Amino acid sequence: MSVVYDCSRQDTRSDGLTAAAGAVRSSRLVVLPTDTVYGIGADAFDQGAVQSLLRAKNRGPDMPVGVLVGSWSTVDGLVLGVPPQARALIEAFWPGDLSLVLPHAPSLNWNLGTTRGTVMLRMPLHPVALELLRDIGPLAVSSANISGRPAPATAEDAREQLGNSVAVYLDGGPTGEAVPSSIVDLTGSEPVLLREGAVSAEAVTEVLGTPVATPG
Repeated sequence: MSVVYDCSRQDTRSDGLTAAAGAVRSSRLVVLPTDTVYGIGADAFDQGAVQSLLRAKNRGPDMPVGVLVGSWSTVDGLVLGVPPQARALIEAFWPGDLSLVLPHAPSLNWNLGTTRGTVMLRMPLHPVALELLRDIGPLAVSSANISGRPAPATAEDAREQLGNSVAVYLDGGPTGEAVPSSIVDLTGSEPVLLREGAVSAEAVTEVLGTPVATPG
């Protein structure tokens, strides 16, 4: 049976964060608010929990799961290296609505789907998400919806779709307009904007000092 915690109150927020951390450490799933939409999360290094996340969303490994982090420094332990372009984008937009795709460190024991040796990383601008991430470390997170249905802007919307497949719901109130993060791929010879979301192509170009390519 899943439990919903009202994170607008300090007492229930503290209880909720404790329960969510315990659920993640027990290979269960949680729903948490972010600065874009509500996300469903699992321990990024627990392959069974990530598989449970994909099953809850009715999604296959061909659509890999991204990873949320609670600090800039966490990135250094997850990737082969952080190029200057990535550093510039992190400093400009993190925490915030920009996801970066980088080659992941080959020593990591995780399976986020068919990533072809890469990982998509983001540091969200939401106090509840950041507090949880700083407690338990990187989370594999995807939007908290059944694949093909709208991404939820409230915990109630997420629970209506995911039900008891999730152990703990952290209700941080409405997220506002459900705009996804922008995604920049830095694995090739030039940066590629895979998805233009909350951060515009013009804003990315301004930081990088060079036009960002788009697929196609």
